[in-house]
Amino acid sequence: MPIVRCSEAETHEIHGARFVSYAVPRTGSRELCAWRGEIPAGTKAPAHTVDREEILHLLTGELLITLDGRTERVTAGDTVIVNPGATLAVENPTDRTATSWVTTSVGLTAELADGTVLTPPWAN
Repeated sequence: MPIVRCSEAETHEIHGARFVSYAVPRTGSRELCAWRGEIPAGTKAPAHTVDREEILHLLTGELLITLDGRTERVTAGDTVIVNPGATLAVENPTDRTATSWVTTSVGLTAELADGTVLTPPWAN
């Protein structure tokens, strides 16, 4: 039975945010990936287009989520569904860290506006 202990999760940092991966192929997941995102106060991550569906559930704090040009404020308890091909930007305009739980399919990639394609290790 695959169990990922908190102490075994891998931490990655990019664009000012921290991603702590739990469910990935390396830990025994075959189809889904799941991670905790920590978005510090004042962080504004660049817009990126995802190639897989991504579900973001906000655990603590609040964020400004821009999805395909439309911006919404989300607060703890809200869930954002990002469909494949959608362009997503995340901003934390507050003075405290926001924490999210994200689930997607194994193999997710994200393309930045400059054409750079990221293959995040927390999703593969």
